[in-house]
Amino acid sequence: MRETRVFRAPGRVNLIGEHTDHSGGYVLPAAIDRCCEVRATPTGGSTLSVHAADIGESASWTLDQIHAAKRKGDWSDYICGVARELSSAGVSLVGAELEIASSVPIGAGLSSSAAIEVSIALALSSLAGANVDRIDLAKICLRAEQDFVGLQCGIMDQFISLFGREGQAMLLDCHSLEHRAVPIPANVELVMVDTGVKHELAASEYNHRRLDYEEAVRILGKPLREATPDDLKGLPERPLKRARHVVTENQRTLEFAAAADAGDLDRMGRLMRESHLSLQNDYEVSCDELDLLAASAWEIDGVIGARMMGGGFGGCTINLVDSRKLAEFQEEIRNRFESRYGRVPEIYVCGTADGASEI
Repeated sequence: MRETRVFRAPGRVNLIGEHTDHSGGYVLPAAIDRCCEVRATPTGGSTLSVHAADIGESASWTLDQIHAAKRKGDWSDYICGVARELSSAGVSLVGAELEIASSVPIGAGLSSSAAIEVSIALALSSLAGANVDRIDLAKICLRAEQDFVGLQCGIMDQFISLFGREGQAMLLDCHSLEHRAVPIPANVELVMVDTGVKHELAASEYNHRRLDYEEAVRILGKPLREATPDDLKGLPERPLKRARHVVTENQRTLEFAAAADAGDLDRMGRLMRESHLSLQNDYEVSCDELDLLAASAWEIDGVIGARMMGGGFGGCTINLVDSRKLAEFQEEIRNRFESRYGRVPEIYVCGTADGASEI
């Protein structure tokens, strides 16, 4: 009898610490109550079949084809990439039928890709009877995205999807992977406002930004996590701007964690604003819609802090909002966006959640 098992992995928000994880810096994410679920049924055969229920598409590979499979440039790359990396790590994959469905919005910067990767990794390793350490699972998923999907991201998304805790954010050192809980203040809502702009440019431009900061590292002769703003003097303009964002964002992230520990909402808000301006002007990954949403939120009563979040060039802003002012915030931000662009933005109010698990 074939037993179907169900696995889930959450998306995430990142309160602060953007475009720092790929340089081994500091980030401050939280897992959210929107997730990818995988229904996994072993077949006893030699084929891995996947059906994406949300879009009505399917893909399949024989187990001996996994390592020779080519990237297709679509959703199936995440599944194939994870399967390849698990196999390379010594997991003896078994034939299975997988059905995936996700409540994490695609293209909104809530890490729908990591939710898919982690839920698939947990499902395939569990069906194989392999007890893979969670840090190793995060690294496997990261390699799948970097080496097969082709996005040179850092480990934040996969790590928080595996290690998140309900009611908490996490300060993560992406170099050592040391991490600690950071409290989310009471009566504060995590609200994402979606520009509706899909960040098609993000993958290629993300990689370009990485080349820029790697040039800065080469010239400096040390990692950016060890650099200060004074160290950056004399760098060429573009590497200087990228490096300045990373260096100052690392400091902002550490200061934000301390402010959250102390319940200093004003300081948290100021740091989020500084983060957005740095992403806009130095890392240059914002867009007009994100800038409008952030600047509008800074003027709305009850908003503690707001900034763009994720890869950039579209996606969402993250807003920390006093729960007593939530309805007023949603109405005001919708009105301001609609008056400029003639359409109403999607708004996601997200709770926090535990990391990936079998249901």
